Amino acid sequence: MDEQKLFGISTRYIELLVVLIAFVTLLSGLVQLIHPSFVLRFVGKAETSPESAHFFAIVGMFMVLFGGMVLHAVYGSISNKQIILWSSLQKFGAFAAVTVGVFKGLFSILALGVAIFDLFSGIVFLLYLKSLRE
Repeated sequence: MDEQKLFGISTRYIELLVVLIAFVTLLSGLVQLIHPSFVLRFVGKAETSPESAHFFAIVGMFMVLFGGMVLHAVYGSISNKQIILWSSLQKFGAFAAVTVGVFKGLFSILALGVAIFDLFSGIVFLLYLKSLRE
């Protein structure tokens, strides 16, 4: 049986990338939820207030939920194309928000790595969605 490809990339490889991204999102969100001040210091905000740590923990909670939701969509018995679409939009939104935060001086240049990962993730999710439709 011939392996399916999308833009020359194996659809199985794209699916594995989606699973890896979802897993990384879930785990990093869990770290952010449990220890938001650590993550805030990592991305360049030296001082953290209880308010910023609290809101960063909330973002971490949503990262856990979106990561788990994508894993569920990939491994569930019913195809959940809508989940993949909305998760890609979330990734593009995260890219924009973090990038704006860097340019406003809220985060260090290191946070651009997170933004680029989110941009890459959104693109991979859209590729996966396209592979599901074909």
